Amino acid sequence: MKKNQICQITIEDMSDNGEGIGRYEGYTLFVKDAVPGDRIRVRVTKAGRTYGYGRLEELLEPSPCRVEPKCPVARRCGGCQLQAMAYDRQLTYKEKKVKAALERIGGLKIVQETDLHEAAGTDRPGTILRPIMGMEHPWRYRNKAQYPVGRDRDGKLVAGFYAGRTHAIIPCTDCLLGAENDKIVLETVLEYMEQEGVEPYDETDGTGLVRHILVRTGYHTRQVLVCLVVNGRSIPRPRRLAEKLRSVLPGLAGICLNVNTARSNVILGQELIPVWGQQCLTDRIGDIEFAIS
Repeated sequence: MKKNQICQITIEDMSDNGEGIGRYEGYTLFVKDAVPGDRIRVRVTKAGRTYGYGRLEELLEPSPCRVEPKCPVARRCGGCQLQAMAYDRQLTYKEKKVKAALERIGGLKIVQETDLHEAAGTDRPGTILRPIMGMEHPWRYRNKAQYPVGRDRDGKLVAGFYAGRTHAIIPCTDCLLGAENDKIVLETVLEYMEQEGVEPYDETDGTGLVRHILVRTGYHTRQVLVCLVVNGRSIPRPRRLAEKLRSVLPGLAGICLNVNTARSNVILGQELIPVWGQQCLTDRIGDIEFAIS
């Protein structure tokens, strides 16, 4: 198998990273965006001696478990791997992954609850694995997100997520896994940056100011914390940013800066500088309240 070679394969399984696994004449290929049951045309992007990686070039015959991703940038974005798979099949995949880890890494003998009748009468049936529990609504559930900020090829200011295995930002202000508040925060901060001439961080030369926009939302209280990760210790006209965010976010609890001047891929630095409001929000689990930084 050689790089850029094109072949046709059927996806038989999925890797721990959510890549489809298929074989061509005994050679194993890992293919992002492919799901079990897909018949695809794939281009080899990296070839090793016994296995390689490929890019989905054409979907020849879709799997019965394939669905249209709800997010328009799901394929380009590095944040999601399973949106093209029906949710019930995602749960099956995740249950299988947990079972394999408990057996391979934990050394446990696993008996699934549905198979208990086969273990009846044995002295030690093993550790019981109960069926996986899915979400009623598997969207908008993440209460924290960190969005890198930069400029696209046309010089436009953007925020979003990194493409898989790169630091190229895929613009996305409305992640369907994040809270709806995130979109309001991102668009408001980007508008502020444009108006005040605030440059995003450029990791190639260490210049620029804003590296990431971090948003945390209280699931029950709907309180919001906004944190700008900055390559410095201040931002221009911080009161203006506070006024803009307060005008569009009734639940805004606080704004702060996180100082990160290191030339590294680590997102957060060690120092927090308050800009406005609280440094914690309040949320609940049952009757217990938590202060979350």
